[in-house]
Amino acid sequence: MQSDSTLYNSAPDGFNSQNPLLSLDTLPLFNSVKANHIQPAVETILRANRKLITALVTEPKNQSDPDWNSLMQPLDDAEDRLDKVWSTASHLNGVMNTAEIRAAYDNCQPLITDYHTELGQNQQLYQCVQKLHERADELQLDTSQRKIISDVLLEFRLAGVSLEEDQKQLFMELERRLSRLSNEFGNNVLDATRAWSKNITDEAMLSGLPETSKAAAAEAAKLKKLDGYLLTLDFPCYFAVMNNADNAALREEMYRAYGTRASDQDSFEGRWDNKLKIDEILICRAQLATLLGYDNYAELSVARKMASSVTQVSDFLQDLISHSHPAALREYDELKAFAEDKYQLSEFKAWDTAYYSEKLRKQSFDVSQEELRVYFPVERVKQGLFEIVNRLYGVEIVRNSSAEVWDERVEFYDITRDGQPVASFYFDLFTREGKRGGAWMAGCRSRRQLASAKWQLPVAWLTCNFGPPAGSEPALLTHNEVTTLFHEFGHGLHHMLTSEQYLRSAGINGVAWDAVELPSQLMENWCWQPQALGMISSHYLEEKPLPADLLEKMLAAKNFQAGMKSMRQLEFALFDLLLHQMATVGLPQQHSGEFVADTLASVRSQTAVYPLPGYLRFQNSFSHIFAGGYAAGYYSYKWAEVLSADVFSRFSETGVFDARTGTEFLSKILARGGGADALTLFIDFMGREPDVSALLRQDGLR
Repeated sequence: MQSDSTLYNSAPDGFNSQNPLLSLDTLPLFNSVKANHIQPAVETILRANRKLITALVTEPKNQSDPDWNSLMQPLDDAEDRLDKVWSTASHLNGVMNTAEIRAAYDNCQPLITDYHTELGQNQQLYQCVQKLHERADELQLDTSQRKIISDVLLEFRLAGVSLEEDQKQLFMELERRLSRLSNEFGNNVLDATRAWSKNITDEAMLSGLPETSKAAAAEAAKLKKLDGYLLTLDFPCYFAVMNNADNAALREEMYRAYGTRASDQDSFEGRWDNKLKIDEILICRAQLATLLGYDNYAELSVARKMASSVTQVSDFLQDLISHSHPAALREYDELKAFAEDKYQLSEFKAWDTAYYSEKLRKQSFDVSQEELRVYFPVERVKQGLFEIVNRLYGVEIVRNSSAEVWDERVEFYDITRDGQPVASFYFDLFTREGKRGGAWMAGCRSRRQLASAKWQLPVAWLTCNFGPPAGSEPALLTHNEVTTLFHEFGHGLHHMLTSEQYLRSAGINGVAWDAVELPSQLMENWCWQPQALGMISSHYLEEKPLPADLLEKMLAAKNFQAGMKSMRQLEFALFDLLLHQMATVGLPQQHSGEFVADTLASVRSQTAVYPLPGYLRFQNSFSHIFAGGYAAGYYSYKWAEVLSADVFSRFSETGVFDARTGTEFLSKILARGGGADALTLFIDFMGREPDVSALLRQDGLR
């Protein structure tokens, strides 16, 4: 999968071989990518795709007796052409967000939105797919093909294919507005995050910070030609300060800056305030749901998911809250008592929580995240991760230095099995200016069999935001960051180890959103297994493995404050669900315009473990639901935790490196992707439906 400038074999007229975004059967030439390539590339492909679709729906065969090759194969060709270009443009917008790339992306997004809406509302195309559905038995279509057709028909219905023409136009306008608003929301969060910084010249103010964190802050200052240290809201820096800084005033300042990003309470006079965008997003979503005959957007969202109804989701969350909240309250009382008794802290504040939690962890288990960091140099973690994947799934992972990348610290790897290529991926692990925060996996290429009978192999973008190497010191990860890396790589394996031959069922394509986190959360379990920890840990100076006594302490601390951690996720999930369940088209009149804040307050009355400052505007940077794909679906994280804990119970019984269990999970779930519905795949592997008790036992809550 090396990069070159070969053209896609069936490229439409107007393709320019000098444009790397148009080199569709290969990987992009990042060193040659120009922002002004993006829009012409997108426009060219959209023209070609529209021309193709017109030909497909007017073809007599497709109108009377379509088959897979006459209808779905060319539709996949068209979708694949667009995916390859748009995935690259979207990725660059996230990892090197220059003004030029952002502008090009912003210009193209409404074009993409309009195209997909037109496609979903194409009555002639819908009828062709419906006829193919009716011929499924006659044509002896396989399970994956039948699932794909059912999914496509559902998407037609959810795109408003049956609406009247004036309603279709309104639907398109709403989709266009939502696309713009979500993009603007994300841009505001990114801009607000990178606008804030604090230059510190008195090293004493950084008392308590680990040397690695101070070195990174010194490096950040140097890059800006400043003296001393530069603190930012990039998560590795924020996390280090909140967990380790002895200076309570500094912790409070950063806590406030992080918790008020993109709001009227930030340091920039509300320049990037997302409040009105949130309201408008909710109104648009409520209007979409109403147009399609749903009572609210939560119902519309769940229509695509593994959960059967909003009621089932709500009951699920309330059940977990009933188990987690009492434990969380006990943990917080213990933390407050500890801070008062040991440190004479008379008034406990929200910005004290992480700091004194680390102190309590150290006292209770004689271990801290920073103490563990020296045993997790990123190179050792990667090597161990690859070894674990090899033992579980029988694949080898090898660095490929010939592929072009967008930053000197990005790496490219090939995956092989028995010497044969399987997939490839990019690793972009370190935070930098112009890169969106967080961690994610996205598809660069999807596996599929082409019309030529050749195979297109999958390629993944794997992105994290760890602190980069500082000076002569290598990048060192906390154990929390190690689990993040394993989590994202689990998503990558889902995308890359698929055996599906069709675009719409390969990898994560066609997987219910509340099941897509199963492989990622499953991978986190190996970060806690003694055998696996021996593979991923080694002191970065002495090259000694994690000592047995430290390993025992770390494992003993695994469920430290598990109730509080669980409640944090449950609060987010319940807030998201209620927002989209209760928001109506009359949102501006609801609760005197404070609907969102009131909903959050109502949720916190059920879930809060400790009081929070009134100035917090967490919702204004909740990108998962306002700029990502988790609207009325944030519960998916907890839902999939149940699935992953249950699945891992089988590995625990047979051995965490049992090749037979790994092969069975690969063949029955991982490789099947979206080729069958998620519950069917789960039952095929486990022999029964999911059991929530596995998660409660895993977290020490039962």
